[in-house]
Amino acid sequence: MLEKLARLKLARAATALNRSAKCKLPALVLMTDDERLPDPLAAARALPRGSMIVVRARQSSHRAKLAWSLRAIARDRGLSLLVANDPALADRVQACGLHLSEANARRAAEWRARRPQWLITAAAHSLAACSRARQWGADAAFLAPVFATATHPNEPGLGPVRARVLAGMAPLPVYALGGMTAQSATRLRHSEFAGIAAIGALAA
Repeated sequence: MLEKLARLKLARAATALNRSAKCKLPALVLMTDDERLPDPLAAARALPRGSMIVVRARQSSHRAKLAWSLRAIARDRGLSLLVANDPALADRVQACGLHLSEANARRAAEWRARRPQWLITAAAHSLAACSRARQWGADAAFLAPVFATATHPNEPGLGPVRARVLAGMAPLPVYALGGMTAQSATRLRHSEFAGIAAIGALAA
């Protein structure tokens, strides 16, 4: 019950940011993770309608199986589905688009030309990376880590003040990622983030 309430508060915080930024993209994003999200299907089913899922998995066979399973849930619940760093799989499962790592962000230009209807996002760890993602044709960036997180155990996180400044200066919509919980999200109020992306905080 407490976990459900925390997810609800996080979703409300994401929606508030999205409305404040006047962004038409989904407000809440579930990032799958091999270690930190043991049951991504349950987490996806618990998402509010209109949310987004980014499929990430190291092994291609597992990634494909997961993408097909999540595709069915996404269609049933009105969710957007993106596949990370695997455009061929995104094509096969008829995903809404593609998510790229910061190192692969330049591929946004190629896939923007080949699939103009796709939603293309990229990971970013700085304002410069956000600017490059925009230049290469990405629709949004995931700025991380905003707060300390198990995904980046040796990084302290940008912190709310710096993250808010970067989101305000970025030339494209920016999602807050890294250490995002219902509690930490309150520290981003009145910022220009397009929404919130999370892993463990959205586990069901």
